Amino acid sequence: MTTLPTRILLAEDHALVRRGVRLILDAEPDMCVVAEAGDGAEAVAVARRVPVDLAILDIAMPRLTGLQAARELSRHPGLRILILTMYDSDQYFFEALRVGASGYVLKSVADRDLVDACRAAMRDEPFLYPGAETTLIRKYLDLVDQGRPLPEKAITDREEEILKLVAEGHTSKEIGDLLVISAKTVERHRANLLQKLGLRDRVELTRYAIRTGLIEP
Repeated sequence: MTTLPTRILLAEDHALVRRGVRLILDAEPDMCVVAEAGDGAEAVAVARRVPVDLAILDIAMPRLTGLQAARELSRHPGLRILILTMYDSDQYFFEALRVGASGYVLKSVADRDLVDACRAAMRDEPFLYPGAETTLIRKYLDLVDQGRPLPEKAITDREEEILKLVAEGHTSKEIGDLLVISAKTVERHRANLLQKLGLRDRVELTRYAIRTGLIEP
């Protein structure tokens, strides 16, 4: 019996990078990119209408990051998720695991690792980029030795969504429309963000969003 190729959704906001990744994947007989998205929100919308087996998500994308989109996509039964990123970061890696990703692949070595990561995900096996195991296991053991939990985010998922949109320059009304909440609720979340993070205004929120990888400078 012939096995059908893995149907892939590729979400990446840089068209040239997306094209290069697609060339790598479409060259494999057991893989086929059936849908593309230029940001995280589009990826979530596409997955609702196009049958896909695997979603490959960049972390730094407009509207919703790859991690935010992964939280939404993880609700789709049977859909596997891979994070493709330029960030070699244990914080992002742990967050990727939390949101249901099967693997974490660095863009710098995507030509070498991405195909293996896709096949591992479809076998329900985790994939770590080479060298990550030692770093992450050491980090985990250090935390255990110190009696500390795995790193937690400073803000909630909803606050993170609003922070990203504020930093991208959206008004409270626009954010409310995107997230289907009132502008007043957006303002309340924004006030909570300023207080929690010890920041003063939109400019400082934007700098924080850049530092934490929610948006690109």
